[in-house]
Amino acid sequence: MVVLVALIPILMLGAVLALGRYEELMLPEPEGDGLQPAVLPTVAPSPAPAGTPAPSP
Repeated sequence: MVVLVALIPILMLGAVLALGRYEELMLPEPEGDGLQPAVLPTVAPSPAPAGTPAPSP
């Protein structure tokens, strides 16, 4: 019984890995569908300078 408990997770992992390989073989990624570089957002300048804080009373 202990051997069965130890083998079931290993067999399930093997099945998941085999299905992943099967998917890669059956559905190959198109050649021209590579990842595009991310575009950095442009930062708008602040409307007014920060200045100095108001004096405390």
